[in-house]
Amino acid sequence: MNRSLRVRALLALAVLALSLYVAATVPIRLGLDLRGGTQIVLETRSTPTADADRAATDRTLEVLRGRIDALGVAEPTLVRSGDHRIIVELPGVQDPKKAADVLGRTAQLTFHPVLGAADEDDTSRPLPKRPRERVLPDESGTPLRLGPTSLTGEDVKEAAARFDQQGGAGWHVTVGFEGAGRAGWADLTGEAACREPGDPARRVAIVLDDKVISSPQVDPSVTCGTGIRDGATRITGSFSPEEARELSLLINGGALPVPVETVEQRTVGPTLGAQAITASAWAAAIGTALTSLFIIVVYRLMGGLAALALACYGLLSYAALAALGATLTLPGLAGFVLAIGMAVDANVLVFERAREEYAGRRRPSIRSSLAAGFRNAFSAIADSNITTLIAAALLFFLASGPVRGFGVTLGIGVLASMFSALVISRVLAEFAASRQVVRRRPRLTGIATIGVVRERLTRRNPLLMRRPRRWLVTSAAVLALAGSGIVVRGVDLGVEFTGGRLIEYTTSAPVDPGRVRTALADAGFPRAVVQSSGDTGLTVRTDPLTDAEEAEVTGALRGLDGRADKVRDELIGPSLGEELRQGALIALAVALGAQFVYLAARFRWMLGSAAVVALLHDVVVLLGVFAWLGKPVDGVFLAALLTVIGYSVNDSVVLFDRVRELTGRGSGAPFAGTVNQAILQTLPRTVNTGMGAAFMLTALAVLGGSSLTDFALALLIGLAVGTYSSVFTASPVAILLHRRFRRGKPSREGGAVMR
Repeated sequence: MNRSLRVRALLALAVLALSLYVAATVPIRLGLDLRGGTQIVLETRSTPTADADRAATDRTLEVLRGRIDALGVAEPTLVRSGDHRIIVELPGVQDPKKAADVLGRTAQLTFHPVLGAADEDDTSRPLPKRPRERVLPDESGTPLRLGPTSLTGEDVKEAAARFDQQGGAGWHVTVGFEGAGRAGWADLTGEAACREPGDPARRVAIVLDDKVISSPQVDPSVTCGTGIRDGATRITGSFSPEEARELSLLINGGALPVPVETVEQRTVGPTLGAQAITASAWAAAIGTALTSLFIIVVYRLMGGLAALALACYGLLSYAALAALGATLTLPGLAGFVLAIGMAVDANVLVFERAREEYAGRRRPSIRSSLAAGFRNAFSAIADSNITTLIAAALLFFLASGPVRGFGVTLGIGVLASMFSALVISRVLAEFAASRQVVRRRPRLTGIATIGVVRERLTRRNPLLMRRPRRWLVTSAAVLALAGSGIVVRGVDLGVEFTGGRLIEYTTSAPVDPGRVRTALADAGFPRAVVQSSGDTGLTVRTDPLTDAEEAEVTGALRGLDGRADKVRDELIGPSLGEELRQGALIALAVALGAQFVYLAARFRWMLGSAAVVALLHDVVVLLGVFAWLGKPVDGVFLAALLTVIGYSVNDSVVLFDRVRELTGRGSGAPFAGTVNQAILQTLPRTVNTGMGAAFMLTALAVLGGSSLTDFALALLIGLAVGTYSSVFTASPVAILLHRRFRRGKPSREGGAVMR
């Protein structure tokens, strides 16, 4: 074992040992669909200056969503119920009362000049002769006369909890201002700096919800009339770490438009029954086994080692999710299991490159062929994963709610996949290839044969890109057919996007939610979400219903419990509100733009443009197919769509990486011929990777129950369309762009001159 292999082995063992420890000691948080959680019902209240109407309630909901994200609760559910109520469901919350207190605080942050000390008998109400002044006690209880509000929380750019190790001030909160707030802060501190040190009027009062949380004195170094120009300040006050973080998230989340009051708090059960969860677990196990078996059949010994590396990948991903405190929902679990199947892509890339090296007799042994395979496949693996990481990072920083959570899961999966493929899998493969028994029997490795797909392609050598316009006509026809479904039938938006109806019942005895789901599905409401609430409570959340349909729902429930009484019947708003949807679309658009810039820098703008065109083609086709099938477009579909986008870009990157490599050799072949050769060389990888994922998705679709059928169906359609478009949409677009802009001009593509 050489030194580099020994270092990789030690690194792999250390990371796996740490992951095993984290997985064994840190429990993973389960979402509302798998475990249930805490339900808090908030009611908005009107004030003399603001009415608690539907618009104010919607704005309040979005502020609450930001606070929940800052609390570290992933995958929450927030819906408006009626005009004045907001239902918040939090999975895995350890202290529901504290969460309710944080959500219910109005968080009205204001900054005031201190006019001087006040008498002890003054109250906090405005002074009669000076109606714009007020008196509030400072942190030590000394009453201060405060002037009118100079700045509010709207002027704050961001706040963060910090710990001062050198100055000994302990935990504090730094606040940065933006826009007019920077000038306002300079004016406020500049006016206070004109007073003598020690004068109460040299202080600035920071008030949160009518309580002075800090009243620092302006430092003597600040000059009169100039003030603090950098737009930043620090709130101190003997904070504990939790108090400092809570204050920073309240400032960042903003003030509630209207006050809210907690009117109800209780524990709710999972939205999925035990039977659905068990079926999904079996589907995941069978799908993983089938994918591993397929890889072993195709690549023999190396396939078995790749399956072992995939198991390590699963451990790494699980430990990372647990360590970060991520919340695992059923779609997330399905995506996590599916990622195990897709993580084989890097191994397939390496093994196919090793087959090329060994079959072409460029390398004398299996071990040297494997080393060359890892080296040659590295650029394709790196580029495909970097483009995905760019999208994951932008989804995390620009989006919120479930889209942001998807970005976290996606990023973890990509990093774990790269480590398992480039470190763990390489250690196992090179160690096995160096054994005497393997050197004597190279066919055991699966590398000594070129494979069925490559053999047939080599024998026939089809000219797929002889007429690229024909492929584009076919792609355009598919696009028009699918897109017409969006126009003719429309998109069936789920309850997350449109809102619906919430009906709550109380029963004479506990009723299994699974039986209720089955009864409602038989009655024609398969998309109804049923949750237990307490011992004898049931909540049914559906699409908008007529009164006749509501009577059918109630009748189906009373067929299980004749004494079921309806205690609440309200219209609810969408859980994926307008602001969240806009943020998701903006994040997605920026992610696509960033991917295009990266691909254009790595493969020239023509190939980057072709990859983006293929990606948009996949999105429209998938949406159109779901429109024709009448399937709902909901949060599960959104997760599937984001996954399909990642697959589409990866396929195009692998193909264009080979195009870049072939043009770099300077063969002088026409660009269309180079693209055709790249397609033939990468097609075995595309087929084998697609087959591995298809086994996983088929198991999820057939055995996973209704909760996963639409998710798996969307991914199956997306996988098929993405595989087609990466070859027969992206490639013709790249060829036609090259003909249009490079005709008659010598150009450099990957270092070679093409004509």
